[in-house]
Amino acid sequence: MNKILLHIEGLAVLVLSLYFYGYGEFSWLLFFVLLLAPDISMLGYLINNKIGARVYNLFHTYTIVIIVIFCGVLFENQTVLAIGLIWSAHIGMDRMFGYGLKYPTDFKDNHLNRV
Repeated sequence: MNKILLHIEGLAVLVLSLYFYGYGEFSWLLFFVLLLAPDISMLGYLINNKIGARVYNLFHTYTIVIIVIFCGVLFENQTVLAIGLIWSAHIGMDRMFGYGLKYPTDFKDNHLNRV
């Protein structure tokens, strides 16, 4: 049941991110270009699993995204806000599909399941 709730939570974050992105009338081209950008963090796995998990998790937690979105709103910077919304949509999409925060044991081990 907890896994299902986490998948639903991911869907909710994705839908809300898409809604606010559309409401802000940001560029959909920018959205599709940057949607998978946080996955560049997987390059940390080229060093080892421990570093890879830390870097991947840094780019796939909501904390930094919330700070980015907050800064975009606070400083009225539309580009920063758009990037934050794209980033949150990416994380929500990952969670919806079952890709969670990584454990240092193996890339496939995450807090939602073994992919």
